Amino acid sequence: MSSHRRRVKHFDRKSGPRKALLRGLVTSLIEHGRITTTVDRAKEVRRHVEKAITLGKKGDLATTRLLLSRFPNQEAVNTIVKDLSPRFKTRPGGYTRIIKIGRRPGDTAEMAFLEFVDYDFEAKGAAKEEAKATKAEPKTAKKATAAKKATTKQVAAKKKSVKKAQKKDRAAARA
Repeated sequence: MSSHRRRVKHFDRKSGPRKALLRGLVTSLIEHGRITTTVDRAKEVRRHVEKAITLGKKGDLATTRLLLSRFPNQEAVNTIVKDLSPRFKTRPGGYTRIIKIGRRPGDTAEMAFLEFVDYDFEAKGAAKEEAKATKAEPKTAKKATAAKKATTKQVAAKKKSVKKAQKKDRAAARA
């Protein structure tokens, strides 16, 4: 069956669950700035997010209410109107990008990152590195204790070899 004149991807769902899925993905993207999803879902979510940001550029009450009717999450709508729309004021569309990241192991669905064009992943990366550094400190302590154990084992091995040598000397002296 051909897909002529079909405007939306159905994602094998009825309209209610499909709308809920898209609302959730849009809200997650607005909250976090970047989401991981399938390529088809990312393309569909991108349509909705870009329309919402373009609408939010008007910034009036009617626009806010229209966005609330589409995405009934007050925080997400406020973020669109007060943060995202002013941030992209001079940009005439193209607020998001899709970065393909390979296939999902379970069902080999093609996965992608959907993120805002000015998403600052370096700042997020720096925060992650700081978190790793704080986690690394206990690891260095573990390494130090492991080194102490290793030296303890070496000392014990030397003691055993000395005791064996002493036994041999005693046996030789008796004979």
